[in-house]
Amino acid sequence: MFKPTLKPIALAVFSLTLANHAAAQQTAADNNKPATSAETQTTTPQKLDTVVVTSGSRIKRDAFSSPAPIQIIKNEDAALAGFTSTAQVLQSTSVTGGAGQINNAFGGYVTDGGPGANTVGLRGFAPTRSLVLLNGRRMSPSGTRGSVGAADLNTLPNSIVDSIEVLKDGASSIYGSDAVAGVINIITKKNLTGIRLDGSLSQTEHGGGNAYNFSIAGGVVNDHSRFLASYNFSENTAMTLGQREWTRCNTDYLRTSANGVVGAWGSGDFVDPLTGKPKCYPITGTGSNGVTINTLGTASATGVGAAGSVGTSFNRWRPNSAVTTGLAGWEGVGGGSNNLNVRDTFDPRAMNNTVMSPVRNHNLYAQGAMDVPALGGDTEAYWELLFNRRESSQVGFRQLSLDYAKGSPLIPANLQFSTFLPAGGSLMTNGLATGVRGFIGAGNSYSSQEVDFTRVVAGVRGAMMFNWDYDVSVQHAESKGSYTFDGFRTDRLSQSMNVVANGNSFACANTANGCVAAPALTSAVIGGQLPAAWLGFVYDNFTGSTKYKESIVSASATGKIFKLPYGDVKGAVGAEFRKMSIDDTPSVDQQTANIYNFTSSTPTRGSDQAFDVFGEIEVPLLKNVTLAKDLTLNGSVRRADYKSYGADSTYKIGALWAPTSWVSLRGTNGTSYRAPALFEQFVGATTGFLNQSGDPCNTPTAGTTRAANCASEGLSPTFNQTQSITSITKGGRESGLAAETSKNSSWGIILQPALPTGFGDVSIAVDRFDVKVDNGVSRIATGSILALCYDDPAFRTGGGYCNLITRNATTNALTVNNSYINLSTDVVRGYDYNIRYTNDVGVGKLRVNLSATEYHSQASKVFPTDPLIQNNGRVGIPRWSGALDVNYTVKGWTAYYGMEWVGATSSYEYYQRQATSAASAALYNPDTSIYQMRTPDYFLHSASVKYSDSVGKWSATFGVRNLADKTPPMISQGYANRVGNAPLYSGYDYLGRRFFMNFSKTF
Repeated sequence: MFKPTLKPIALAVFSLTLANHAAAQQTAADNNKPATSAETQTTTPQKLDTVVVTSGSRIKRDAFSSPAPIQIIKNEDAALAGFTSTAQVLQSTSVTGGAGQINNAFGGYVTDGGPGANTVGLRGFAPTRSLVLLNGRRMSPSGTRGSVGAADLNTLPNSIVDSIEVLKDGASSIYGSDAVAGVINIITKKNLTGIRLDGSLSQTEHGGGNAYNFSIAGGVVNDHSRFLASYNFSENTAMTLGQREWTRCNTDYLRTSANGVVGAWGSGDFVDPLTGKPKCYPITGTGSNGVTINTLGTASATGVGAAGSVGTSFNRWRPNSAVTTGLAGWEGVGGGSNNLNVRDTFDPRAMNNTVMSPVRNHNLYAQGAMDVPALGGDTEAYWELLFNRRESSQVGFRQLSLDYAKGSPLIPANLQFSTFLPAGGSLMTNGLATGVRGFIGAGNSYSSQEVDFTRVVAGVRGAMMFNWDYDVSVQHAESKGSYTFDGFRTDRLSQSMNVVANGNSFACANTANGCVAAPALTSAVIGGQLPAAWLGFVYDNFTGSTKYKESIVSASATGKIFKLPYGDVKGAVGAEFRKMSIDDTPSVDQQTANIYNFTSSTPTRGSDQAFDVFGEIEVPLLKNVTLAKDLTLNGSVRRADYKSYGADSTYKIGALWAPTSWVSLRGTNGTSYRAPALFEQFVGATTGFLNQSGDPCNTPTAGTTRAANCASEGLSPTFNQTQSITSITKGGRESGLAAETSKNSSWGIILQPALPTGFGDVSIAVDRFDVKVDNGVSRIATGSILALCYDDPAFRTGGGYCNLITRNATTNALTVNNSYINLSTDVVRGYDYNIRYTNDVGVGKLRVNLSATEYHSQASKVFPTDPLIQNNGRVGIPRWSGALDVNYTVKGWTAYYGMEWVGATSSYEYYQRQATSAASAALYNPDTSIYQMRTPDYFLHSASVKYSDSVGKWSATFGVRNLADKTPPMISQGYANRVGNAPLYSGYDYLGRRFFMNFSKTF
C-alpha cells in the first residue's frame, strides 16, 4: 500500500534517469577508464578501484549501455545541497519522485523498524519493496520492535560514501527478493590515501533540529593491497511542538460555509470560551473532539454549565470552586447536546512533544583487499566491516484515565451517586462498576531506542579460464536493539485503587509490593497534581529487545560466451543462499497487557531461508551500421526456493537501440517478487488502542449511508464513543501468507543532439515506468477499515471489510482485526523527465540538472472483487515533484543553487468518489467544503558556495537551506495524519531556514 512522504531535495545529480549517457561518459573520461556496471563481486580483480555501477546487470559493460534507468548521485553534489546524511539524500524528492518516506518526523507513529529508523521506498511503494545495497551487497534490516523488515539508513557509513546509484526498475531476476520497485547501491571510496578529516554543522534559525557531523578516515594503497577505515559521529537534535509557530496550536482548520458563501480558513474552528481564540488540540493532534484533560466523567447529572455550554445536564465536568449549586465545585463541560470541545484539551507540557526525533550515530567502517598469488588467476581476497550504534528518543504527552470504583472511599460524597461504566468496563476497578473517571494530564512520557548493527563481508575473486571472472563471498549481519518506554502498570493501578479508609487517610487493601494508596479524588488530582510516592509505585519503565540476523553465501561468474559479428555474447551465472531470523521480545508487562492503555505484544520469533540460482545473457545484434549505432539485447532469469512459501521464478528482458549517435531507445519488461518479511510472517499478536474519536458513528452526518448503518446497530444520531478502539495485528504465516509477485516495464528515449560550437552539451531523457504488484503483503489502516465498512450500503450483510470489525453489545467498544494478508493489487505508472546541460560560460563551467516525476496512477485495491482505488494526487501522494540544480565552477570556487518542488495535491476528488450519497458528495465540493483538503505547489530554495584549495588539500562550503523559510501547507483535521496543522509528509520541510557549513582537510 502507499505510504506518505520524503525529505526535500536539491542535489545535483549526474542523472539521466533513463540513460545517463552524459554522466557515464564524463565518469569514464575523468578516470581514464571505462565505467563498469558489474556488482562488486564481478569487478575485475586486478583493479582494486573498479567503479561499481548499479545498472541491473551482473555483466560488465559501460554504464550508458544499460537498458534500465539509472540515476547517479555524487557525494560532493549532495554536500553542496546541504544534506547532512546519506539518509537525507536517499529520502529526497529527486531520488524518490515525491513518494513519502519514513524519517525522524515519524517518532510518534508506529512504523516498520520502530521509532528513530529511517527507510527509503521507490515509486511510492513501502521500503520493503526497494533493495538497498552497500558496494553491491544487501544491507540487512535493522531496528526495534517486531516490525523490522527494511534497511535502516542510519547504519550507512556517511563519511566514506563516494556515490549513490539508483536503479528505478524491478530487478528481482538480478538481485533477488525485494527489488520490486528498484535498487539503491551505496558505493564507498576505495583508494583513499592519507588521512582525511570532515566536519559539518547545520543550524536552524528557530531552534531545534540542528545537525552535527564529524569524521576521520584514512587509507593505504600499494601494488598488492589496500586498506581503508573511517569513524563518523553524527547527531540530530530534537525539534518540539513548541519550537515552531505552525505546531504550537493545531486547530480544526475549518471554514464556515452557508448558502454557497464560505469564510476564511479557520473561521469554522471552535472558539475556546476561556480564551476567545480557536481551540488547540496538541495532545493527540487529532483536532476536534481530541483527548481531554482536567476533566471528570460521571453519570449524567444536573449542574452549572461552564462558559460555552448549553443546558443543565452534564456528564463531563471541570473543577470550579466558585460553583456552589448543582454539583458543587464542578462546572459542566460535556454531555447531552453540549459540544465536547468545551472540555480542556491543552497542557503546556504537550509543547515538549517531539516533532523531529533526536538521533545519535557512531559508525565504524573498514575495508581492505590483498592479492593472493598462491591461488593463481590474479586472485584477490577482500573484506568489509561495518559497525553502527544508533541512539534515538522521543517525548510525548500522556493522558491518564483514572477509574474510581463505585462506592470507593476515594470518591467524595457529592460524587457517590455516579455510575460511569458497568461492572467489567474498566481494568482498574477490580471487576466492579466504575463510579467516576478522571481524565488527567499526566505529563510527558519518554521512549528511547539503542540499536547496534554489525555487518561483516569476506570474499575471494579472481580470473578463471576462458576469460571469465569469479567472485565468492560470505556475509553476516546482526542487529541488536533495545527499546524502553514508560507507563502505568495496570496491576499496580488496580491494587492502589482498592483502598480502605484509615481515619483521614487511606491504605491499600492489599499491602504487597509496598503498595501506595491512590490519591483521593480532588480538583488538584484532576488537574494533574499527582503524589510522587504514588507515581513511584504505579509508574515504571519497560524494556524490550529485538534481534535480527542474516547470513548470505553467494557465488557468481561472468565472462564471454562466444563471438558474433558485432561483438561478444556475454553471460553471468551464480547462486546465493540466505538465512534470516528475527527475535523480538517485548517486556513481560507488555506481553501480559499490564501496561495501562498501551499496546500489548507477544514475542515475534521466526526464521526463513532461501536458495537462488540465476543466469544472464547479453547479445550484441548490430553495431555501427545504418540505423543501428548499437542494438543489444539482455535477458536474465532467477529461480528462488524459499522455505516459507516454496519456489518461484522471475525473468527480465531488456533492449538498447541507438539508431544514431544522438538518439537512444531502451526498455525492459519482466517480473519481480518479494518474499514476505519475517515480521509479516511471524509478528506476535499486537493489541493497540486508537482514540475513541475515530469511531465512525460519532455523530454521523444525517441522511448518509454511515448514519443508517450506525442506527442499525442501535446507536443514536448523537452517539459519542467513550472507549478506545482496539486494533489487533498478527503475522500471516498461519493463514498461508504468500509471496508478492509483480510485473515491471520501462521504456525511454534519450536525446543528445550536437549543439553548435559554444552552445554547450545537452542531454534529455524521458522515462516511462509501469509496476503492478499482485498478492501484495500489507495491512489496511484501521481507520480505513472502519470507514470502508460503515460507508458500505451492504454493511454487515456484504462481508468484506465489515468481517474485520466487531462492536461490543454492552459497551459499544470497537475491535478491528488488522493482520498481514495478501492484498490484491497495487499499481504505479508514470514518467521521469531529466535534462542535463553543461557549457563553458565566461571563465567557468556551468552545469544544470532538471528532474521531474509525473505519476499517472497510484492505485490499489484490497479484495479481488474491489475496484481500484485511485490515490494519485491525494494529500501526501503528489502527482508531480521535481528538483533543479545549478552549479557554476570557476577555478577553486563552486556556486550552487537548488530548487525543490512538490506539486499541488487534493483529496476532494478521492472522497467524492467514495461518497455514498449526494449529501456526503456535497461535503467534499472544493468550492464550498468546510474542510481544507488540498495543498498548493510547494517550492524550497537553497544556495551555497564552496572553495577547494588543491594545494592545501582543504575545502569549505557555506550555504542556506530553505532560503525563504517556507513552512508546510495547512490542511484540516481528520483526513490525513498531521504534524501541527501540516500534513505528515516528508516532502515538506519542517525545520525551516537553516545555515550549514562543511569543512574537509586531507593530510
